Amino acid sequence: MALAVVRDLRPSLRLESVEEVAAFEQDLLAEFVLARASAGVLDDTIRADVGGVLGLREWFGRPLWEMQPQDLDRYFGRHRRGSAPGTKVRQAAAFAVYFEFLELRHKATIHAATGMVVESPLDEVNRPRGGTASRLRIPPSAGETARLFSGWREDMEAARKYAPTARNYTAARLTSLIGPRISELCLLRIGDVRWDLGRFGKILFKGKGSVGRGKKERLVPLINGSRDLLEWWVTGPRWEFDDRAEDPLAPLFPSERRYGDGSSRAVTDDALRSGLAEAVARHLPHQIGQLTPHVLRHFAASDLYRNGMDVVAIQEILGHEWLNTTMIYVNPRELHQTGEKLQVGSSRDGREALRRYYALAV
Repeated sequence: MALAVVRDLRPSLRLESVEEVAAFEQDLLAEFVLARASAGVLDDTIRADVGGVLGLREWFGRPLWEMQPQDLDRYFGRHRRGSAPGTKVRQAAAFAVYFEFLELRHKATIHAATGMVVESPLDEVNRPRGGTASRLRIPPSAGETARLFSGWREDMEAARKYAPTARNYTAARLTSLIGPRISELCLLRIGDVRWDLGRFGKILFKGKGSVGRGKKERLVPLINGSRDLLEWWVTGPRWEFDDRAEDPLAPLFPSERRYGDGSSRAVTDDALRSGLAEAVARHLPHQIGQLTPHVLRHFAASDLYRNGMDVVAIQEILGHEWLNTTMIYVNPRELHQTGEKLQVGSSRDGREALRRYYALAV
């Protein structure tokens, strides 16, 4: 019997440009998401895994199939040195699954297209160990959030201390609308509210800062009802603390504690956390211990996205350095329901092209 000549009819893949590499990486990531979904992995786990892989790709600056163990040594040993052990363990697990996916399904294709042989950079020497299980931050629904704040506002008139209750309500409500960090709320001054800027006015947040570089600042438009909220607060309950509600240097959210001249100190984050916890216990008891100021920040991201704002704009509002961080904040079901693909400018090395991907098919 003569042997038949078998010819591969599939077109051979050749990655010759940055755009072709970026498109191929997006296809791989999309296939990875579908494969994990078909295995029954939860949306939140897929979301976290994809966010970790995107973060690693952005840090590395080149396709991940080029990564060597020494590169991952630098990532965990320097770039992520200060991260909690549990965070590094979870990231390592996500990387291991992704590289296993590349090796099992696309090792030959990647070698033919690039000349690179895919091998996981994780080994028994550099794999992070220790840590605890991840605690997922799942924001409440829009209905639950509305119930919380409507009940909280009704409580104000009968509250033993009206002014602190109104302050805690306003700070938490502002977080649910435009997502400031609790540390940023404590730093706000009256003068940080710029009523005359833009269509809605803007507010200046002094965010997290890297060592030696101070606080990063950003101007956020007073959208989503936040202007009406702050106008009510500044012209009403804020005066209950002292007579400095028109002083640009006075704290926007004051404490009951005072300086020697009788002026109010700035509120502490403990006071704001306690106020939210008390309101949650009264109006959303099933969320006790889960609904924190940071979870309200997650709610703001999902709510803004659900109401039509694109993820790049939400990134600016929340003050995130990396877009993939913002995508982790947005509920993956919101991304799936709209089928959004992020559209951002191209980059020579393909990093920006990859960042536009997050259309989770789950």
